[in-house]
Amino acid sequence: MQHLTKRQTFVAHLFKPKAATLLFLLFALMIPTVVMQAQGGDEAIAALQSAVDSVWLLMAAFLVFFMQAGFALVEAGFISSKHVTNILMKNLFDFCIATVAFWALGFGIMFGAGNDFFGTEWFFLNGVPEIFPNLTVSTLTFFFFQLVFAGTAATIASGAMGGRTEFKAYLLYSLLVSIFIYPVVGHWIWGGGWLSKLETPFFDFAGSTVVHSTGAWVGLVGAIMLGARKGRFGSNATPMPGHNMTFATLGTFILWFGWFGFNPGSQLAADPSAIGLITVTTNAAAAAGALTAMFFNWLLVGKPQIGAALNGTLAGLVAITAPCAVVTPGEALLIGAIGGVIMILATTLLERLKIDDAVGAVPVHGFCGIWGTLSVGLFHGTTGLLHGGGAGQLVSQFIGVVAVFVFVVVAAVIMFSLLKVTVGLRVSAEAEEIGLDLAEHGTVNYPDQEVIKPAVALSPSGGD
Repeated sequence: MQHLTKRQTFVAHLFKPKAATLLFLLFALMIPTVVMQAQGGDEAIAALQSAVDSVWLLMAAFLVFFMQAGFALVEAGFISSKHVTNILMKNLFDFCIATVAFWALGFGIMFGAGNDFFGTEWFFLNGVPEIFPNLTVSTLTFFFFQLVFAGTAATIASGAMGGRTEFKAYLLYSLLVSIFIYPVVGHWIWGGGWLSKLETPFFDFAGSTVVHSTGAWVGLVGAIMLGARKGRFGSNATPMPGHNMTFATLGTFILWFGWFGFNPGSQLAADPSAIGLITVTTNAAAAAGALTAMFFNWLLVGKPQIGAALNGTLAGLVAITAPCAVVTPGEALLIGAIGGVIMILATTLLERLKIDDAVGAVPVHGFCGIWGTLSVGLFHGTTGLLHGGGAGQLVSQFIGVVAVFVFVVVAAVIMFSLLKVTVGLRVSAEAEEIGLDLAEHGTVNYPDQEVIKPAVALSPSGGD
């Protein structure tokens, strides 16, 4: 090669495999520009923008879908080994049911035109436009992105109610949450409902309230109405630690990863500046939540514990979900850090009230969802109180938090009461003793371990 001219050397490099691949990609990227120039412009630009935005939103939706695996592992890790198959079944089938329910009625109730409280069109996706109104993405792309959010809301309560809930009751619960409770809340806030029409509109960018608090309040009602797991509280209380912190840690990392679709995807367009900021604020809050939860819990119990650190990570993520697009990275660190502390305090509160939340779902998704939603009123870059925007945004956020809490709690009480008197809500004491894996599903997750057989025949359901 030393006898070749510079031009000959350059040409030779172009035809090496790696260089040729890069050259091909360069020409491929130039094609849309050439086409737009040839066709004269605006329509081609709009079509390209729609394609890019739709692909970005689908990729974000795939990440959010993968969060189902994260929830499954976190809940499996925090639950007793004799209930693992049961909790995995619930995490699988709540999304399956959400898929059908949200397609049938949920999407229309949430986003269809109607009134300030619920939508009345687009049921079974009939009559939906090709491009979703006021967006650049296809309606089916938008539907799928919203579907994976609905699945997330439905799965949150499974952990809080873990270890004692009838499987058939859980299936019906998932149906009712996905087809009515979650879509109504979503319509109020994201579908043009009354909270979005306040003088200062309620703001929840990616769902601290819409998704996380909704799921948590359902879980709270369920946990109260079920009662605590046998032996959880009282004079003869026994510790019930999670059986596998490896599962819980891996699940937390998967959720952290999936949140990079959950929050940035909620921009609903491939806006590089916006999604860059959202990604950074999301990550900062997660790290800060883990740090403060670990250190605060360390101060309280004298040991740095993995369970507190994992839930602290999730607390930070939930807290930043509402304000992630309108705060600075520094403010995100503060929001996440406060979220980690709130999670520890809320966990302690539930313990004192003898409310048995098996995985800490209510402190993480409920209490930190409140904090994240209210933090918008403080830190929003233009309307926040600390940025000179006055108290209007904070008041709207408070109204939204209270309204959603009241609606979800009332709806959940009615729902669980009906389930209790029909199919049954709590498993029998015998089923709880031997484990829901064997009692509900006829299998165990760890077949090499000894299975405790019941002394009497299993009752079809508990007496609670």
